[in-house]
Amino acid sequence: MTCIPPSVLAAWANRDGYAVLTTVDSAGVPNAIYVGSLQLAGDDTVVIADNYFAKTRANILAGSRGSLVFLTKEKKSFQMKGSFEYLTAGPIIDDMKRWNPTRHPGVAAAALRVAEVYSGAERLA
Repeated sequence: MTCIPPSVLAAWANRDGYAVLTTVDSAGVPNAIYVGSLQLAGDDTVVIADNYFAKTRANILAGSRGSLVFLTKEKKSFQMKGSFEYLTAGPIIDDMKRWNPTRHPGVAAAALRVAEVYSGAERLA
């Protein structure tokens, strides 16, 4: 795992709207979804609530790596790439249940363990 640089942590605090989460299936076919229920967990992991995953869940459970793209309010983009851990119990799930809106099911969480961080084409970590 890679520590998310302080500049990206600051950008995260200033993010605007939804993020885009991308996975691939076993044949390499990409799947991209908008996600709104997500939080940082430390300086190397992004937790995304599984509220309505279908293909995304199947891809993660099959071992897909993934990426997450977000924009700041100033429309600067950042991308984090890494591997997933799919969680159904434990402290990360307990925390997710606190911040995930109660109108959503929050059946599990995908923890993206960050290995690479970019802003545009520039690799930051």
